[in-house]
Amino acid sequence: MPSLKDLKNKIASVKNTRKITKAMQMVSAAKLRRAQEAAEAARPYAERMNAVMAGLSASVGTSDSAPRLLAGTGKDQVHLLVVMTAERGLCGGFNSTIARLARARANELLAAGKTVKILTVGKKGREQLRRDLESKMIGHIDLTEMKRVGYANAQSIAREVLSRFDAGEFDVATIFYNRFQSVISQIPTAQQIIPAKFEGASTGALYDYEPSEEAILADLLPRGVATQIFTALLENGASEQGARMSAMDNATRNAGDMIKKYTTIYNRSRQAAITKELIEIISGAEAL
Repeated sequence: MPSLKDLKNKIASVKNTRKITKAMQMVSAAKLRRAQEAAEAARPYAERMNAVMAGLSASVGTSDSAPRLLAGTGKDQVHLLVVMTAERGLCGGFNSTIARLARARANELLAAGKTVKILTVGKKGREQLRRDLESKMIGHIDLTEMKRVGYANAQSIAREVLSRFDAGEFDVATIFYNRFQSVISQIPTAQQIIPAKFEGASTGALYDYEPSEEAILADLLPRGVATQIFTALLENGASEQGARMSAMDNATRNAGDMIKKYTTIYNRSRQAAITKELIEIISGAEAL
């Protein structure tokens, strides 16, 4: 049984921890509001951009003049996995769910005889994947200094990916991130960005393009890659803050339960000590 002093120190320590987790929860709540608004505001643009390029790609098809980012290399052997996680922890299972999805995809590709290369964005993903896939890692992009997600951050990542594609280092590129749904729900997502894949191509309206569809696509596709990465960064930002807010809320509640538990033990121990002293005093008085 710990002493009264030890119990008192434990209660004080847990109270200090609860203050920290409560403060982190409030900070995450404030950041979540801004991050959620940014993610939701970017979705219509990303969807419209996708629809425009889907229509253009449907017109171009798989012709010889199709841009390389659309047609691909004609092979499916070397896969680049761009794993986007947070720079910090204390956000529940946010980082581990992304890393788990990327690890499962990597193992699936390796089992099929494919070559896997991993580019990590965010420290936590690199830390988790290096345990069993370190030999597959070819680079890391550090976003520690990033205070707020901006399009320039997405452009720098896109340039890294596109330069490696132009150098012939891979055939297929896929990004991994968490799509924000709610504070308690983030959806691990794998999205192929090279060769470009589009859904929902519109065939209702016909347009004449000047210059040609191929020329427009050649200009839009690199921007499309940057836009998809930017959208993923925004979704990740909102998901991270939601997960951290939820994790800190749970930690605060658990700290409160521990304080109640230790306080009960402390009061019982203190009462037992007082009772013992009273018994000793009464016994001494009776002996006299």
